[in-house]
Amino acid sequence: MCKVSVIIPVYNGESYLKQCLDSIIGQTLKEIEIICVNDGSTDRTEQILEKYAGENKHIHIINQENGGAGAARNAGLRIAKGEYLSILDGDDFFEPDMLEKAYKKAKESQAELLVFGSDQYYESDRQYKEVSWTIRRNALPPYRPMNYRTFTDNVFKVFVGWTWDKLFLRSFVEREKLFFQEQRTSNDLLFTFLAVVTAKRIEILDEILVHQRRENKKSLSNTRERSWTCFYEALLELREQLQERGFYSEMEQDYINYALHFSLWNLETLKGSKKEELYHILKKSWFRELGIEGKPESYFYIKGEYRKYEKIRNLSWRKYERENKE
Repeated sequence: MCKVSVIIPVYNGESYLKQCLDSIIGQTLKEIEIICVNDGSTDRTEQILEKYAGENKHIHIINQENGGAGAARNAGLRIAKGEYLSILDGDDFFEPDMLEKAYKKAKESQAELLVFGSDQYYESDRQYKEVSWTIRRNALPPYRPMNYRTFTDNVFKVFVGWTWDKLFLRSFVEREKLFFQEQRTSNDLLFTFLAVVTAKRIEILDEILVHQRRENKKSLSNTRERSWTCFYEALLELREQLQERGFYSEMEQDYINYALHFSLWNLETLKGSKKEELYHILKKSWFRELGIEGKPESYFYIKGEYRKYEKIRNLSWRKYERENKE
């Protein structure tokens, strides 16, 4: 029986792929399959994958034209046979007992969604940095099982909208028809937050099991200026899915607060000439289209974010940029 299907989308990952695969092949849990989706790589990714697949029967390779990480993850989902799904990134690396511990905890709690701890690894100084904010423990109830209605904070900020620190019950994913947006970045936000909202049994494992690599200059998170509109498309699709599934009226305020938070984060972290373009389009239309415009200050949970929003509405780009450099 395959206990966990590991899905890894890879695009031009030759620099880190070996470390990633070694840390998955070396897992103490052996009843796994490793589905590597080569998303049209132009470097040595395909050769590395073929070599590993020739030496390990658990590895399956899907080669596809470049369609982005969302399309690659969906391709992996279509052939996965495991009881649970682990959807990872090809430049991260993992504790050798990550899947064993996560699977055991998920089975014991009958979890549809399990979230575990992580940290960040900085290559420049080979240091690990704590990231306690990936699980907002003070928002969780003291009892189990739990679901989004038992959270005491914004539903969309209790966990981060990525998949690699989570384990998903495959039958749950199929029942809820969860899928990834087929776009370059922010493609896992929809899948993750729909899982949080629809799961009836959520559990956490309070151990650091995955190490997220930082300072990879080729990573999607470091090249967002090439797909700077994706976060907005992700927010629109999330709202549409919440409406279709009958959740939106219940969590509209949480959604709008998160939409403001995520818009501000994207603006503040974007680099290059697209930053000014994003500033203008947020001000002109996106704040309105996301439901943020027209809401009073009392509607927003974090007053500092509301004040940033007001500053954007009232300042020219040059003045905004000058004030934020001071």
